[in-house]
Amino acid sequence: MAIAVSACLLGECCRWDGGTNRCEAVIRLCRGQEVIPVCPECAGGLGTPRLPSEIRDGVVVNREGVSVDAAFRAGAVSCLGQLEGKPVTLAVLKARSPSCGTGRIYDGTFSGTLTAGDGVFAALLKEKGIRVVSEEDVIRGNVAP
Repeated sequence: MAIAVSACLLGECCRWDGGTNRCEAVIRLCRGQEVIPVCPECAGGLGTPRLPSEIRDGVVVNREGVSVDAAFRAGAVSCLGQLEGKPVTLAVLKARSPSCGTGRIYDGTFSGTLTAGDGVFAALLKEKGIRVVSEEDVIRGNVAP
């Protein structure tokens, strides 16, 4: 089995602000597993740092209201390609992200308000039958490889 993991959770500095979301619980979960780090935003050609983005009316826009939807979607497809031919049954992705959020994402107002939904990459993985969880699920102990 292989696990796809948001690269920021593994300590890569690919967050929108150039930082990391390193998560020790995720790193522990990955020990002894084949791990495929993914960052759909970087894979889509967005630099680091970059303006924060959220999904508004089904379109990913940055804080200035400029659509970055094409880059997010291209990055999701690129990361899906990284998984082809690998036995990926689980993805551990960054909560609330417009790429990786699962179940709840920011609502596009940049006010910190959450709404039901999935990020672009998370939705694509779910369409392909891959189980998607967040680092918060891992921290709560609700995930086993």
